[in-house]
Amino acid sequence: MKDVKLRAPIIPRKIFHTAGNYAEHAHEGDRSNWVAAIKPWIVFFQNVDAIIGPDDPIIYPEHLTKELDYEIELCVVLGRSGKHFSEAEAKDYIGGYVIFNDITARDIQRREMESANFSFSKSIDTFCPFGPWIVTADEIPDPYNLNIELRVNGEKRQVSNTSHMSVTLPQLLSKFSPAGFSAGDILTTGTVSGVAAFSANPQAWYLKPGDVIEAEIEKIGMLRNRVISWEEGHGVPAPAFQKF
Repeated sequence: MKDVKLRAPIIPRKIFHTAGNYAEHAHEGDRSNWVAAIKPWIVFFQNVDAIIGPDDPIIYPEHLTKELDYEIELCVVLGRSGKHFSEAEAKDYIGGYVIFNDITARDIQRREMESANFSFSKSIDTFCPFGPWIVTADEIPDPYNLNIELRVNGEKRQVSNTSHMSVTLPQLLSKFSPAGFSAGDILTTGTVSGVAAFSANPQAWYLKPGDVIEAEIEKIGMLRNRVISWEEGHGVPAPAFQKF
C-alpha cells in the first residue's frame, strides 16, 4: 500500500443522495432549531465532479463558507442497471458498499433550505470524498449491524451503528428506482448524529484547514482526508467573498 496511490474507487454516472434515514440525526436537528425538519425520503442528485478519493485533500473555499461540516455515510454501489423494481427485487441490485464523507457548507445550506432545497452546499469541488474501496455485497451479508465512527484530529465526533437506520436499503433502492439506476451508480443512506452544526458549540467543531478527518465503517475500512486552505490547494489567495 505504501507504494501506491488510491483514487476514488468509482466515478458513477449518478449519485442518489438520500437523507433523513436516521432518526437520531433528525432529533439533533430538532434540538438545534435547524432551519427545517429532517424527514425520511429526502433525495437529490449530487455532483460527480466533486468526488475525491482517500487521502485526497478537501479544499476549504473560505470565500464561500465559514461553516464547513462533515457527515459519515454508508453507501450502496449499484451492481447492475435497472428501473421500476420492487423491494423484493432490490437486493439483487446491490453490488457493494463504500464510505462517503458528505462535506457540507452549512451556512450555504441554511440559505438554500429557506427555499426548501439544498444541493450546491454539498456539491462544491472536493466535497465528495469516497473510499477507501468498494467491499462487495457478499462480504457484508448483514449491512444493518455495522459500527460507524467519524473522528476529527483523533476526536470522536460521530459514533453509531447502521442498526439505527429507520428504513431498509431495499426500500430506498426501490423507492427511487423509477429514476433509473446505472451499474456503478451510488446511493447514499444518510448520516448519524454528531455533526458540527447540531453540536452545543458548532463554531468549535466546524472544520478548518489542517484538520484530518477519519471516517470508518466496520467491515469496509477507513476513509481519511485532510482539509487544506484555498491558497494551499490552488496556489493563489481566495477570491473576494461571494454570498450565496
